[in-house]
Amino acid sequence: MTTCRLCGSSNLASVVDLGATPPCERFLTSEQLDEEEPSFPLHLRVCTSCWLAQIPPLITPEETFTEYAYFSSYSRSWVDHAKSFVDAAVDRLALGRDSFVVEVASNDGYLLKHVVQQGIRCLGIEPSRNVGEAARAEGVPTSTTFLSESSGSEVRDGHGPADLVVANNVYAHIPDIVGFTKGLRALVADDGWVSIEVQHLLTLINNVQYDTIYHEHFQYYTVESARNALDSGGLSLVDVELLDTHGGSIRLWARPREVTGEQSARMVDVLEKEKAAGLHELSGYADFSANVTRVRLDLLRFLVAMEEAGKSVVGYGAPGKGNTLLNHCGIRTDLLPYTVDRNPYKHGRFTPGTRIPVLPPERIAADRPDYVLVLPWNLKAEIMTQLSYVAEWGGKLVFPIPRLEIVEVNS
Repeated sequence: MTTCRLCGSSNLASVVDLGATPPCERFLTSEQLDEEEPSFPLHLRVCTSCWLAQIPPLITPEETFTEYAYFSSYSRSWVDHAKSFVDAAVDRLALGRDSFVVEVASNDGYLLKHVVQQGIRCLGIEPSRNVGEAARAEGVPTSTTFLSESSGSEVRDGHGPADLVVANNVYAHIPDIVGFTKGLRALVADDGWVSIEVQHLLTLINNVQYDTIYHEHFQYYTVESARNALDSGGLSLVDVELLDTHGGSIRLWARPREVTGEQSARMVDVLEKEKAAGLHELSGYADFSANVTRVRLDLLRFLVAMEEAGKSVVGYGAPGKGNTLLNHCGIRTDLLPYTVDRNPYKHGRFTPGTRIPVLPPERIAADRPDYVLVLPWNLKAEIMTQLSYVAEWGGKLVFPIPRLEIVEVNS
């Protein structure tokens, strides 16, 4: 990669090089274990002109999202988060039965089902056929397509302009930022709102959340770089909320450039926090690679020590982020014999690259391991409740990020 995908600058500086890994959601069937498995470089760089952090666009969204392994509704906390957002947005924007809400990358309808329940007209735009079918089965109108300026215009022509366009956890997933942003502008009414949730680069850097760097995520945003990206498509950022989701996210509120008001005080505050952390210059990125190495070594030392001591360690969860961690650390079945996941789609499959079996969650209670390595560490509170039963045999939970933490749970 020689130029920035947002501004075209050639001023790209290395942040961390994680080697080469397979795509994080390409879970293998048993029949695929003896087949060749492609891997791609995973090297994060930052543009010193517009401050967009990015990886090379080596995998197209069509390769990843036509058939997708992630279903949002399997996380209870994520469904609750979506409901809270819908309730707050309805109040904030005075949405009613005459309103129209569109969600881009609507997955299995985890969010829009709350819009449907309020009697508000809505439409999901979801490129993955399998999860889109699940949404329609739940009564959420869903169009199977990728968002672009032309498809956004088609939706607007067919359904009318949207009072609210939601794009949660998708703004990092598209290599054509400008075209996608123009698609958002095409969808939204001239006096409407766009709400975007995306992981905050500030918390990624500060908390060494390097496992969220994977091929589905083409870029990583500060509020400063998000403002630049939105402007490229005719939208202006006017407000920002800090969220706890995914270890630390930002909710961006944008409007068509023609109706933009003043920036909110909390947006100005977050921009100042980023500047103080050095993320609008190279100094804020200088220690990240060394901190990644520390996380890797701490986890490997623990797993090797437990193997030598005859203690059992298994995994919990099979998220995309977990596969970055497992591959970067070189963890395979000798140190982690299996992981479990609540999503039946992944049962009987194997993690990409490391070939670790994914089993149903009930396996943990049957085997009673000494330690459970939690790969979706961002759902810590939810998972500590789900795994409280490991206390029955004195089991402990292990969280690898931002630093290795061994936690006793109460049954």
